[in-house]
Amino acid sequence: MKKIGLIGGISWTSTIDYYRIINEKVNDRLEGLNFAECLIYSVNFKDFATATSNHDWEATFQLLSAPAVALQNAGVEALLLCANTAHIVAEKLGAMLRIPIIDIRLETIKIVKAQKLKKVGLLGTIYTMELDFYKSKFAEAGIEIVIPENRSDRLMMEDTLLNELGKGIMINETKQKYLAIIDQLIASGAEGIILGCTEIPLLIKSTDVAIPIFNTTAIHAEAAVKFALEE
Repeated sequence: MKKIGLIGGISWTSTIDYYRIINEKVNDRLEGLNFAECLIYSVNFKDFATATSNHDWEATFQLLSAPAVALQNAGVEALLLCANTAHIVAEKLGAMLRIPIIDIRLETIKIVKAQKLKKVGLLGTIYTMELDFYKSKFAEAGIEIVIPENRSDRLMMEDTLLNELGKGIMINETKQKYLAIIDQLIASGAEGIILGCTEIPLLIKSTDVAIPIFNTTAIHAEAAVKFALEE
């Protein structure tokens, strides 16, 4: 079994899901008392949020590069950035490491393509929705991304991700707002919905929506298990 490194804390609530899913899936495959070999480096979410809110991607890179090197030096064989937004600096981090980064965008693209979808809605932080680092990867794969049309909705999502879901607070009124946004995306032609922030699956489940839902936390964690157990 290969050892996996996770940079978490962005936020701790979704990092818990990563740890749970990875261990459950390893045990599903190997059974008995077999569980994952992994190391978690949890950063201070405040530092990450400050850097991103300032669009200071060099500060974001510096914040994540030290944990990445520490995990590499500790012997992990692949790295996960446990947040979609952190992938703003994924290429820059990958260029400085000897070990691969398992990219949440590329793993999600594989699953979307397997369902032969051409147009999907994207929910996430305001950076994931508005910047190009996510949409461009999907465009290269021939998949169109649509985001919530109203910026007020995108700002609402950013606020609730920071101040509710990122703290483990689940409010039904917030869930209903997210579902209304999903309905708007479906009306715009979305054939599936990417939950492109690792906290959103804590609030929105596949049973809540009539079209396919792509839980990026689960997709990413399962890709890590596949890597860990490959011969």
